[in-house]
Amino acid sequence: MTNALYHPAPEEIALPAVLAALGDETRLTIISMLARFGEDERNMTCSYFLSLGSKTALSYHIGKLREAGIIYVRPEGTKRLLSLRRTDLEKRFPGFLDPILASATQLSPGVAPPSTEFPKQSGLPS
Repeated sequence: MTNALYHPAPEEIALPAVLAALGDETRLTIISMLARFGEDERNMTCSYFLSLGSKTALSYHIGKLREAGIIYVRPEGTKRLLSLRRTDLEKRFPGFLDPILASATQLSPGVAPPSTEFPKQSGLPS
């Protein structure tokens, strides 16, 4: 049995699927946080997003983003490492992602914290 998850190839990423996936504040917050904190050597796991909802709800939202081709989810042991597919999205839809990310950071303060500090994993001891 394999842990491989379906991710559309860059040329298969469809604009209607991307727009549908981005039509939710929780998913916008997830991609906003990934854009700010998940694109360097630090990988973000699902636990960084526990403040946004239950594990079941987060699994649903992360699945929608993955199936639309917006994020990449890499299983590593018991963890799932998340990353934004910025390069693939920029190649497929040039100039599309930056305005979306800019608007996501303007959501209500309780939804998209403006901090540039790497977030702590929710529910884990410090």
